[in-house]
Amino acid sequence: MGEQTQGQGQTQTRTQNQPQPNQDSSSTSVTTTDSTTATTATVATATIAQVTLTESELSNVPSQTYSPPSKIPSRPRKIRKLSPDPNNSQIVVVENPKPTTTVASTSKTTGRTNKNVQQRAQMIPRMVARSLSCEGEVEIALRYLRNADPLLAPLIDIHQPPTFDNFHTPFLALTRSILYQQLAYKAGTSIYTRFIALCGGEAGVLPETVLALTPQQLRQIGVSGRKASYLHDLARKYQNGILSDSAIVNMDDKSLFTMLTMVNGIGSWSVHMFMIFSLHRPDVLPINDLGVRKGVQLLYNLEELPRPSQMDQLCDKWRPYRSVASWYMWRFVEAKGTPSSAVAVATGASLQQQQQHQQEQQQPQHPSQPQLLDPINSMFNLG
Repeated sequence: MGEQTQGQGQTQTRTQNQPQPNQDSSSTSVTTTDSTTATTATVATATIAQVTLTESELSNVPSQTYSPPSKIPSRPRKIRKLSPDPNNSQIVVVENPKPTTTVASTSKTTGRTNKNVQQRAQMIPRMVARSLSCEGEVEIALRYLRNADPLLAPLIDIHQPPTFDNFHTPFLALTRSILYQQLAYKAGTSIYTRFIALCGGEAGVLPETVLALTPQQLRQIGVSGRKASYLHDLARKYQNGILSDSAIVNMDDKSLFTMLTMVNGIGSWSVHMFMIFSLHRPDVLPINDLGVRKGVQLLYNLEELPRPSQMDQLCDKWRPYRSVASWYMWRFVEAKGTPSSAVAVATGASLQQQQQHQQEQQQPQHPSQPQLLDPINSMFNLG
């Protein structure tokens, strides 16, 4: 028995010195040589040593550089395990699941990479415009619009740049807007002048002052009962804290639009005009304004007047200076022979020139035009 064991030890030594070309058949033949318990234990010991040797040899093989599975598929690693049955020492080949894990890991890494790219793209700040009353902002807007839309460049060259240097308090500007609604400029100016006198001057146009005026007092100066209710609703929202001048100035465009359209008598067009000409917001597109829509039609040579739902897409290239581009649409329409008191006010004309313009303009207008265009007068300081 000792000699047999010694012989097995010599065989093992030779195996370590010379790699066997076919270890599977060698292990099977050795296992079936003797059926005794001691021999089986010895064979098992030798087989384990061979498996250990095989793993050691495999571990000494230089590691290959990893490449994506789509290019060079990696060969799965094989691990040899002994069968738990001592009478059947057949070697079982088990595929190493690492390649699958590697593919999954690669997929997860790719997913994280794509997510990181998207996050970095979202983190890239878009150009943010300042208030148009800030020094130099109008010049920046004009340079931007020249590059963004070459069709605007000739209009920018022909017309003087707009100015946004006037400022009314938000409550006074909104009150003025309501008073000018659906009125010709001259009639609106007359009513507004009497309203200011009733309040003791523009500085006296405050929520509590307006609430103290009765509908009868307002009717005596030419304010209709409906407009009187609009003025009182605006003043009550200020008094209740729903609105305030400071809150309006600090609101973003979307929130401001939502809050102001809650006031009776103030619609989307009035809010857009208020945001452009009173708050000097740079990126406001009055999609319901007839003059701006007509200007877009002429600028892009459209067969039909663009619908309000089409305006955002057509004018998207003007962001973040759609307010300035809209101003040039009014000027463009005026240059094409369709003047209006609203556009004339936007160009900075004086009060006397506006009154003369109203007297000279005898052509009948479309019923919807005064409603769409004339309220712009309420947004300007003509003094």
